[in-house]
Amino acid sequence: MKRVPVNQESEQKLFFHNYARLPIAVAHGEGVWLVSDDGTRYLDMISGIGVNALGYGDKRLTEAISSQAAKLIHASNLFMMAPQFELAGKLLALSGLSKVFFANSGTEAIEAAIKIARKWAGQSGNQEKKEVLSLSNCFHGRTYGAMSLTAKQKYVDGFEPLLAGTGMIGFNDIADLEAKVSGKTAAVFIEVVQGEGGIHHISQTFIDRLKELREQYNFLIVADEIQAGCGRTGTFFSYTPLDADPDLVCLAKPLGGGLPLSAVIGSEKVADVLTYGNHGTTFGGNPVACAAGVAMIKAIEDDQLMEHAREIGTFINNELQKLAAKHSQILEIRQYGLMVGITVDKEAKYYAASALKKHLLINATSVNVIRLLPPLVISREEAQHCITTLDEIFTEETAEKSC
Repeated sequence: MKRVPVNQESEQKLFFHNYARLPIAVAHGEGVWLVSDDGTRYLDMISGIGVNALGYGDKRLTEAISSQAAKLIHASNLFMMAPQFELAGKLLALSGLSKVFFANSGTEAIEAAIKIARKWAGQSGNQEKKEVLSLSNCFHGRTYGAMSLTAKQKYVDGFEPLLAGTGMIGFNDIADLEAKVSGKTAAVFIEVVQGEGGIHHISQTFIDRLKELREQYNFLIVADEIQAGCGRTGTFFSYTPLDADPDLVCLAKPLGGGLPLSAVIGSEKVADVLTYGNHGTTFGGNPVACAAGVAMIKAIEDDQLMEHAREIGTFINNELQKLAAKHSQILEIRQYGLMVGITVDKEAKYYAASALKKHLLINATSVNVIRLLPPLVISREEAQHCITTLDEIFTEETAEKSC
């Protein structure tokens, strides 16, 4: 069989057109660098949209994967498998919560959390208690329940009707929160740091009022930690500094070290909600992915990567502030550990394209926000390389305008 060339022409012929792929055929990765098939090295400040926390080629991770693959790649969840047990134990110890359900992706974790919330609410005896709310500007996934919570027009156009009984609260809008939640509310989904939404942080006053209203109306708080979790903001869970006290926590992206893996972690309040057959997955909790997850968490702890995320994140912020004083294109900088958003004066994809030409991979989100999600192992020198390249891009743009 003739080998299919890896290029944009083949991409157009082979796949549904749902990814605006970059014109790079990736061959392998080294640390925080991606290498194309022609040998070009790119500094990766995206890390697989926040997945590759340990960068590329971490030996502890690859050894855990290969060792488990040699023993058992897959078995049904009808069986007990040691990697699942070990990873579940670590997640419960880190969260202080009570039960775990493993799936394959962030959107699957959100779907499971919606089901848990509605079944829990149904046990209250109030048949109207089905409403599931989220916050404006959020992103929870692309399957129907998750998309219904996201509800941005660009994600939902053509796919209506959405899941009934969902709604939206204004981000950090306490008056709207008070107006929207009621005895009919089953759950409120929150992202402490909105990633796709442009790196915006929820306020302490909003969280405090949300918790008060939970006491009044008896609903669940669900923390979506899919992008911000696993150490990226400088703590394992981004909600910890706010004492958000969630009833359900959704994890994914870096959890499997690059393999498909997600988790829903629940408090004692929801520990007994699901019964046999209520929910399930063929591949969720795959033993190879769970072994990778154990290795990933151990590496984060052993290498003090949460502390490193805080340190390098602060360094990046300080350097970006210097650029902001120099370049009028930069309107605002928001940084929480190694989640960085740079609001710019035009569509951010313009700057992402310019960066690509200089072998720097950055991401455009929320129209005019440059998003940086580097691997947690990035060095100060590599972070400085990113800053220097951005400086060059803004300087060259200014020079072009003056010509």
